[in-house]
Amino acid sequence: MDLPQHILSFAKTIVEADKSHTPITEVDTSLVPTDVTEAYQVQQEILSMRQVTAAGWKVGARSPTAVIQGSPLPHDRIYPSGSSLAISDYPIIGIELEIAFSLKDSFSPRDEPYSDTEVLSAIGEMGATIEIISSRFATWPDTPALAKLADLMNHGALVIGQFVPYSSEIDFINPLLNFTFNGVNISSPTGGNPAGDPRRLLTWLVNHHTSRGVTLQQGIVITTGSYTDLHMVNEAGSLVGEIKGLPALCVSFK
Repeated sequence: MDLPQHILSFAKTIVEADKSHTPITEVDTSLVPTDVTEAYQVQQEILSMRQVTAAGWKVGARSPTAVIQGSPLPHDRIYPSGSSLAISDYPIIGIELEIAFSLKDSFSPRDEPYSDTEVLSAIGEMGATIEIISSRFATWPDTPALAKLADLMNHGALVIGQFVPYSSEIDFINPLLNFTFNGVNISSPTGGNPAGDPRRLLTWLVNHHTSRGVTLQQGIVITTGSYTDLHMVNEAGSLVGEIKGLPALCVSFK
């Protein structure tokens, strides 16, 4: 499918800013997607221009009733726990502690949407993750919403902890957690995922793919929104995160 020129130009602008680590100082409003469909087209074009595949997805919502949105996660921006990342690779660094899932079944396109029951029964494993938020726009966070969605939902990188078999016994609403940077507690006072139970986001992701004629493959990492406030990192140091019932994970910045 031939994409509109403004979609291609917007994707190219983001890719070039990402490659040079030079944030975009002014948003060209003539290039910004006009709706969510175009924003998702920009996401896919970014991956295509960078010649990378999606090894995962991020999904989230601002409240239990808000619109759900998502973004593919480039495979070269996914790291195992214990990794060391260079601060200079990211114009800004925000960090969030999340739960991710993987599905044991693939979901192929069909005429009717998949139900929560079908998707939840396919959860195979889960683990804690740390997402690095890093916009390609110097205007962030005061960037147009559709521009942020197109910019892979401000995704910088994802650090993945050890995955374990799925258990419904975990407190998915407001789990106990510990999140420290250089030994200082940076956990949110209240905690909780703004989307509510993050498992409900998985059904949206499945149907986001299948309604577009795309199969959601089993085994990819699906991270589901933060249990902590966004914490900005401005110096080198070590980050450790733990969600009760899941293995702890860590990442350092140099």
